[in-house]
Amino acid sequence: MKTANRLMIGAVAALGFGFSTPLLAQTTITVSTWGGPNHGINTMVWPTWKAWVEEATEGRVTVDVVHDMGPPAAQMEIVADGIADASWIFHGHMSGRFELTKLPEFPTFEAFSSEAASAAYWRTYQEYLAQAEEHRGIDVMAMGVHGPGQIFTRDQVDNLDDLTGQRLRVGGGVMTSLASAMNVSGVAMPPTSVYEGASQGVIDGAMLTLEGLRSFRVAEVLPHTLSVDGGFYRGSFAIVMNPMLWDQISPEDREAIERVSGEDLSRLFGYMMDTMDERGVAFAEERGSTFTQASEEDIETLRDVTVDLIAEWAASVEDRGVDAAAALEHFREQLALAAEGDRIADRVVQQ
Repeated sequence: MKTANRLMIGAVAALGFGFSTPLLAQTTITVSTWGGPNHGINTMVWPTWKAWVEEATEGRVTVDVVHDMGPPAAQMEIVADGIADASWIFHGHMSGRFELTKLPEFPTFEAFSSEAASAAYWRTYQEYLAQAEEHRGIDVMAMGVHGPGQIFTRDQVDNLDDLTGQRLRVGGGVMTSLASAMNVSGVAMPPTSVYEGASQGVIDGAMLTLEGLRSFRVAEVLPHTLSVDGGFYRGSFAIVMNPMLWDQISPEDREAIERVSGEDLSRLFGYMMDTMDERGVAFAEERGSTFTQASEEDIETLRDVTVDLIAEWAASVEDRGVDAAAALEHFREQLALAAEGDRIADRVVQQ
């Protein structure tokens, strides 16, 4: 009888160990996401980061993505309050809180990839911008730059004068200031609302990225594009995390997660934007959309406007303890260097 009891106890202990070890060891990072389910952030960035995190931590930490926890402008608060552990935020949605993050948004009138821009932005954030603590209360895991922001309209537009008085969707940041300088009426609106706004005649056009032609079905309601090399503007994003999460994760696993975040995650975000832009253009071309390049005269006008906008921005952030001119120069230097780096494509997971 004693022998039988010992065997039974041993079997139960072994069974319990087999079940309890993975359950107790695994921590889940709950990610709040926005954008449609087919957006690249959901089909490319989160699945890839999940795979990276699980591999780096040997399965002890995983990632769970949850949709519709709140609108785009509420994502930072959702993370700071611990409703979700992580999310992606667009800095332009929080006017006044973020000013230094306008740095990569100014037009350069030169073509470059969002992958290179996002890597350069991460390096510049670490070197210059982090010290201003604009993201206080949350941890920054990556910085991102979307593709060239262009202008989409219902009617054909051949030059900047044709835009005068039109109502264009804007999302904050540099694009709002640029819209004002071009004498158009900016209408604050998230990208997810552009299709409805254009369909109902609330807006005549939109300042948005090329990926929006497909992701947000913009090509169906705004079939004409006015573009400049490098975009009229870029957009600044961050992938952020609640610092309280680290209390649930060992120092070893935290180091592993940070190792697959930072510049790698920033590059991944930019690569996703590059890929989505290509798909957006193809989607629009299949539907007969037109693409018009801005004239040299209009580009010269935009150059003058940009010089003024940068000067105004640099003056506005003087009290934040960052040399804005040096930071911008550093970003543009790193942009050229980052373009020479390894591409992230061969490490991407897609759903």
